[in-house]
Formats: sequence, C-alpha cells, structure tokens
Amino acid sequence: MGQPFRLIPAALGAAILAFPAVAGEGFPEFGPAEVKLGQLLFYDPVLSGNREVACATCHHPRFGTSDGVSLGIGDGGIGLGPERHPDRENLPERRVPRNATALFNLGYPEFRVMFHDGRLEEDAGQPGGIRTPLGSEMVAGFDGVLAAQTMFPVLSQDEMSGHYGENEVSKAVRQGLLTGDDGAWARITARVAAIPAYRDGFAVLGDDPLDFTDIANALAAFIAVEWRADDSPYDRFLAGAPLPPEAEAGRQLFHGKAGCSACHSGRFQTDQAFHAIAMPQIGPGKAARFETGFRDEGRQRVTGAAEDAYRFRTPSLRNVAQTAPYGHDGAYASLEAVVRHHLDPVAALARYDLSQARLPHLPGARDHMVLADPPELDRIAAANELQPVTLADAEVAQILAFLGSLTDPASLDGRLGVPDAVPSGLPVPR
Repeated sequence: MGQPFRLIPAALGAAILAFPAVAGEGFPEFGPAEVKLGQLLFYDPVLSGNREVACATCHHPRFGTSDGVSLGIGDGGIGLGPERHPDRENLPERRVPRNATALFNLGYPEFRVMFHDGRLEEDAGQPGGIRTPLGSEMVAGFDGVLAAQTMFPVLSQDEMSGHYGENEVSKAVRQGLLTGDDGAWARITARVAAIPAYRDGFAVLGDDPLDFTDIANALAAFIAVEWRADDSPYDRFLAGAPLPPEAEAGRQLFHGKAGCSACHSGRFQTDQAFHAIAMPQIGPGKAARFETGFRDEGRQRVTGAAEDAYRFRTPSLRNVAQTAPYGHDGAYASLEAVVRHHLDPVAALARYDLSQARLPHLPGARDHMVLADPPELDRIAAANELQPVTLADAEVAQILAFLGSLTDPASLDGRLGVPDAVPSGLPVPR
C-alpha cells in the first residue's frame, strides 16, 4: 500500500493553502479548499456508474474543455478525445446524442441556462430556484445552475451511469430512483464519502455528513475558477487597447453587415436565448428511449411550444477557435465551415454531408438517418430564422480573425491543471 491521499491539514498542504480564490470583475469568489476538492472530483471516475468515466473524459483542457469530436463516447469507451474508441467488451449502445459543450466562464452570473436545450435554468418559481427535468423532485442545496448541471450527466447511461442493470447507479436510474435515500445521487455520494480524503476534506468545509449537493457545489467552484476566460485580446480591446487590423475589420462585420451580434451579443457573445439556424442533424438525436427516430427538436422538447422546434441555445464564443467541432451535434469540424453555414443556413443544410463532422467509429451507428429523411430536413429548414448574407472570402477571413481574438490563452490549460492522482486511486484522464 502507498501513502494515504492527504487533503486536509496537515493534510490540506501548502499547495492548496497557497492557491488563491481567483476572481475577475463580476465573477464570484470561491475558497481554495472547495476548488481543490472540485478539481479532484472533476478528474475522478468514481462519479460514474462503472468507475470508468470522469467529468474530464468529455470536458478536457486538451480539447478546449470539450472532447474534440462531434458526438462523443461516454460509458463503454476507451481513451480520450478523438482517439477514444468503443470498448469491445462493453460496447456503448449509442453515441452521446449532443456535442460536449465548452465550460469557459460558466461561473459568471450571466449564465443562467444550461445544456443546448436549456432544460436546466434559473427559475424562482421552482424548487431550489432551478427548473430541471426532475420537476418537483428537484431538491434544494445547489449553489446555482452550474452546480445543479454537474449532477445530471451522472444520470445518463450514455454519458456516465452505464448500461441498464450493470451497476448500482445504473440500476437506480433504470428504476427511476434519482433523488432520495435510495437514488442514484445518494449512491454516488456514499462512494465519495467512503474515501477518507474526500470525507475529511468536505468535513473541513463543514459538509458533514456529505450530501450530493456538496459534491456538485465543489465541482461548480472548480469549473468557475479553473476556466474563467476574460483576458483575451478582445477583453483588452474593451479596456481601450486596439485589436489587430484584420480582427478589427472582423469585429465591425460581426456587429454590422454579417449580423452575428444579433444573437452573439454581450460580453461573452451570447444572448442566452434559443434560435433555429437549420443546423444539420447527425447521430442518434435526442429522444426518449421508447421513441423511434433520430430527430432532435431542441428547445421544443423542454417547452412543448411548436415555435421552439429546432431551436438551440446561443453558445458563448469565448475561446471558440479552440472548441471544435461546432453546433449542438458538432456537425461542423471547422470554425470556417460553421461560419459559412450561418451565411445561408438552408442552402448549407441541403449540401451537408457527414465528411464535415468528426465522428469516432462506433459499430452499428446510423449517423446519417436524418440526412436521408427529406421530410425531416424540410422541417429543419422551415424553422430557420436567419436570412442569407453575402460575404466575400476576405470578409469571412476577417470574421475568423475576430473570433480568434476571443481566445484567452491562459484559460485554456486552467489554473490548477490536471492532477497527478485522485483520492479514489482510479486512472486520471490525461
């Protein structure tokens, strides 16, 4: 046996005590001990049903806090990023149906809506002030929507919980036991509490006995501090410094002729709203297990409103040059391709093919099904909100230069980075 994993005093250690509560203008502050706990949990596969998938498996700094592919492989995969492939001894049932979102600036109060369809968002009229798919079963104790969001991938069999019946977490999910003493969250919490370094570390924070909301809040604290991105050339422009000429020309197009800022507005280039832009649909789609078909109707799945069909949340564009592929399903592997899609979405949808995506091999995957379904393509096209815009190639290049100016290099690796080891002793995704 090796030395015990120590996290608290003398246990907390000089490195943790020296870690600052980093916050920029408008960003909340968090204590270093909570942030450190969140870092370890983020990289620890102990949160997944089979103890094989960590948060970092699909949100890794090597790939812009995503996974570098259009649609990832969660449970049942081996490896990381574009090299991740199915485990032939435990094949995934399907790909994760939507692209793994980037995590930059999610701790900023402006980000009140989570997931591509906004199925988790601030709502003062809901339990705990957060509306989630759990409805009235949702519990209080989360520090905010970012904390609540961290606890939903663990309930997804494609992402973290595992196939039906193969572990105690997936069994609970299959039985509809999510919250409560016998629920999936409680079972995961018990695992974490059984590890002395985590149990003692949370006790230092006053979280004893440990609750799943404590785990979620620590994860959110880490994400908020680790991937704050507010020191890009564009941020320096906002403070009075000029942008390079090509980027400045692109900025003017972005806010003018190209019309990008109609949706990509504000400090982080998002109106936090939902729009239909005829994005090609690839992969399994987002539907209940008992439903047939491969469609993804986006926001309509949440609201039930016909006008919300095929609408998806406007993503922030911070570090966008580093977060390929793009779209709710990662349909476009290059930034230029998705920019050109926006210029004439309906025409781009009509000529789209799967070569523009980045899909790891998965036996039996039928990624093209919607692309081969003319009536569904017509419905996607009919919902489009964007009018065609004509730009010269040089102007497209200028917009790309401006988007490059939104990169904060210091934020890409994060402030704490990837830990050497985690308290569970499980392999760290690196």
